[in-house]
Amino acid sequence: MYAFVFPGQGSQRPGMAKDFYDEYATVRALFEDASAAIDVDLAALIFAEDDPKLNLTEFTQPAILTVEMAMVKVIEQEYSKTADYFAGHSLGEYTALAAAGVVDFVDAVKIVRKRGNLMQVAVPEGTGAMAALILEKIESTSYREIVAKHDADVANINSADQVVISGAKAAVEGAVAEIREKIEGINAVFLNVSAPFHSRMMAPIEDEFRSYLTSFTIRPEHSAKVLSNFSGTFHRPDTLIDHLVRQISGSVRWIENMQALIDTKASILEVGPNRPLGKFFSTLGAEVPSVLNVKGLKKAFG
Repeated sequence: MYAFVFPGQGSQRPGMAKDFYDEYATVRALFEDASAAIDVDLAALIFAEDDPKLNLTEFTQPAILTVEMAMVKVIEQEYSKTADYFAGHSLGEYTALAAAGVVDFVDAVKIVRKRGNLMQVAVPEGTGAMAALILEKIESTSYREIVAKHDADVANINSADQVVISGAKAAVEGAVAEIREKIEGINAVFLNVSAPFHSRMMAPIEDEFRSYLTSFTIRPEHSAKVLSNFSGTFHRPDTLIDHLVRQISGSVRWIENMQALIDTKASILEVGPNRPLGKFFSTLGAEVPSVLNVKGLKKAFG
């Protein structure tokens, strides 16, 4: 019994999945379908040495989803391995939905392109910020009170040792300054991002995203095997759309997603262009191998 987990934005890198693309016709066909869906040559974008568009949210999101789904298709077709459970961090939740059959792959590519575009334009560049707070057993500190005091938001609860805060630049900077002063030993790192993701500043785009999302065929009956970032638990058909929409401005409750997967007793595998999630799982005592290239794929299933 397997569970596949997918990293999100920030895991991209030039040349990701090039070895899959070269070796498997299935991957090349999937890239072509995704490129046609959004009128972007994803192979040219991803395999370029340094195309700045790869780090623009509206291109980053379909690029990562395409790479992750390409890896899933190879796992399924070449090794006859399928997952019983799926989860993804932020953007990665959409790969999980596509892999689980909740939404068709080509539709998922279009959806995340729109999601990325809306998130990119929601807040003028330079007016928002995000920062990672790193400290063992961070939830036992007063960081939440300080973040609320400065009118910032908790964007990601990544592990027992790391959270990310988000919001207006002044709010995040003020929170970080006070946290550094009052919480001994904490490491606060500002993130190189173009917008304050998973904060209330993203809320104005939710209605437009809901309208776009519901224009596609969604199969809620398959969603019970996919974890929700917004709720921290497995999706329910009746709340699927609402929770996907609210995920944009809500906290990513990843630590709860991880615990839910661990509780299934499935063998968990990280599938994607990089492997940030394994480090988060390790804080809960779980060892999660990764597939980020063909070599890793053959090691995992060969």
